Amino acid sequence: MKNLVGAAMFAQSGGPTSVINASAAGVFIEALKQEKITAVYGAAHGIRGVLEEDFYDISKEDMEELLLLKNTPSSALGSVRYKLKDAKKDDTDYKRIVEVFKKYNIRYFFYNGGNDSMDTCNKISKYIKKSGWDCNVIGVPKTIDNDLFGTDHCPGFASAAKYIATTIMEVNLDAKVYDTPMVCVIEVMGRNAGWLAASAVLAGHKGLGADLIYLPEIPFSVEKFVSDVKGVCARNNNKCIAVVSEGIHDASGKLICEVLGETGARDSFGHAQLGGVGAQLANLIKNETGYKTRGVELSLMQRCGAHLASKTDVEETFRAGREAVKAACRGTTDKMVVYKRDVDKNGNYKCKYSLVNLKLAANTEKTVPLDWIINDGTYISNEFVDYALPLIQGESKAPLVDGLPRFAKLKKVQAGKK
Repeated sequence: MKNLVGAAMFAQSGGPTSVINASAAGVFIEALKQEKITAVYGAAHGIRGVLEEDFYDISKEDMEELLLLKNTPSSALGSVRYKLKDAKKDDTDYKRIVEVFKKYNIRYFFYNGGNDSMDTCNKISKYIKKSGWDCNVIGVPKTIDNDLFGTDHCPGFASAAKYIATTIMEVNLDAKVYDTPMVCVIEVMGRNAGWLAASAVLAGHKGLGADLIYLPEIPFSVEKFVSDVKGVCARNNNKCIAVVSEGIHDASGKLICEVLGETGARDSFGHAQLGGVGAQLANLIKNETGYKTRGVELSLMQRCGAHLASKTDVEETFRAGREAVKAACRGTTDKMVVYKRDVDKNGNYKCKYSLVNLKLAANTEKTVPLDWIINDGTYISNEFVDYALPLIQGESKAPLVDGLPRFAKLKKVQAGKK
């Protein structure tokens, strides 16, 4: 809808990243410049902040702090995992959202997140349109999993990949110093898409990588894993580093973390809560071989390691936030911002921005191409290196005070009725 004049609302959802606040900075700074936008709000804890009228007046923030968001990890406004019900079965939440939007004259809504968040954004967009309230809704992508449909890569992925590759290089040097057997199993995030686990091959590109890499795109066999590790040890002075995605599963689809131990916990979207498979596999190898083993779970560190953030990632993410606002102010709605890979006249990588329908982005996962998974499912081809290497370039860090990073400190002046 063109020529809308009113307030803008921004919210963050799902798992944080080291650069998600760069999106927030882009949205806030651009929105504050737009004549059509009369007020800029940031919702606390995603869509829940809208439902509960719990949001902040961004115009009260210092510009210095908004700029510091670019290098501040996690979700500055707070996040949420809240699943909206099917509006045809229960539209209570949707009616409440429209009520709040009308009360505060919200004409622009930006939702920042991954697959599930884009599902929420899509549902809101469709319902608002049917309600008759004019509001442009734009999804701002985010996910270290790199699995959003329609975009070459996702904000946050490159920095997580850089962290993982760097850590593997460091672990490689550390784990092989002794003249005794050592097997190290490193677990990285990734439920159904193995982009993060695949990034381990970047360390191998520098000669300090893992010997084995397992992605959830290929069924995982515990017996084969033991055999693979033993084979590497036999060739490599009884040393082996293996990288596994937390979402690896057997041929029947059962998660290996559930095969080797009982979990059963689920989040609000019905996803099994993952974690621990690296330690489980390390213990299995210890029992099979008697070797010293270590299970290393990178866990939250891979998604909040802003000290290793890619400058390319930070700047692209910041611009993605700005592009979302510009698109909405042009009259665009029901879309998500996406990246398109391009090259300049010298053949160097550059990023262009486009838009894709929210319906396509919602709950559609982009996985690693199967032909990039080689060596009988235990390694990654150079095609991935060519894909990922341009994305991890440059450094972008928070300024240091007393040797420690100075992250953004928002005032969070209440605007809604908490």
